[in-house]
Amino acid sequence: MSGAHLISAFLEMMSVERGAATNTIEAYRRDLDDYSSFVAAQKQSLLDCPRETVTEWLDDLKAQGLSASSSARRLSAIRQFHKFLCVEGLRGDDPTRIVASPKSRRALPKVLSVTEVTTLLERAEADIEDPRKTPKQQLSAHRLYVLLEMLYATGLRVSELVSLRRAAVMRDTSFITLKGKGSKERVVPMNDRARDAVRKWLLTLPEGPFLFPANGEDGYLSRQVFARDLKDLATSVSISADRVAPHVLRHAFASHLLAGGADLRVVQMLLGHSDISTTQIYTHVLDEKLRNLVESHHPLAEG
Repeated sequence: MSGAHLISAFLEMMSVERGAATNTIEAYRRDLDDYSSFVAAQKQSLLDCPRETVTEWLDDLKAQGLSASSSARRLSAIRQFHKFLCVEGLRGDDPTRIVASPKSRRALPKVLSVTEVTTLLERAEADIEDPRKTPKQQLSAHRLYVLLEMLYATGLRVSELVSLRRAAVMRDTSFITLKGKGSKERVVPMNDRARDAVRKWLLTLPEGPFLFPANGEDGYLSRQVFARDLKDLATSVSISADRVAPHVLRHAFASHLLAGGADLRVVQMLLGHSDISTTQIYTHVLDEKLRNLVESHHPLAEG
């Protein structure tokens, strides 16, 4: 069986059995095609290449200037591929089994302060009734305001938010039901502000399946349009556009919850993280809070 056929079989398994998203499948395809080309250049096949080939491939990625985190992500795809080959009985050994993953210091997520988030929300709400705007611009402003209220209230992934169906919002709009990564279903509560925003937004919508409809191929608002509108809003209130993106509001949701005393496991559930180590990146906000607490209250702290 050729390398292309092996890769296709693996990707089909990922799609059918594990419910991997289209973007994930395409990323795996690119990584595996690159790896397969490297193996072929060594006059080897995916069924007989040794561990040394995997490490040489990683060295080659490093020489190309690829970051440790990107190399580690690619190695993860290759590990899953070789495990698949072993499970299917296509090869008896896994050449990635004892290959060390490239290490890098995990970057802290960008986070806006509570004041900055409040400023964005207030301007977005004010823009809805701005008499200088056309009705179309006011509608876009209304949509942006609802997106921001929901994102900061729920911490949804931007892809989950823009593609929300009306049916995902329960009858009293107090909760959202959705399927996240890996088709895992979860229920996320909404606060009063977000709930009221959704109720008013629904009154403006024509018939259709999506909460944020658009004329594009998907039928709902694209992530790029949301990101563009958010950056324009940030600029209007003197917040650097480089610091603001939809995922930054998701980070703010998680960080502000933890800073307010929320349990890490609860935040993990709300964000839809399968591994709590992913959620732990947000605990950096607690480090600063604890340091300030000690400096403020410790009897030997300098005045």
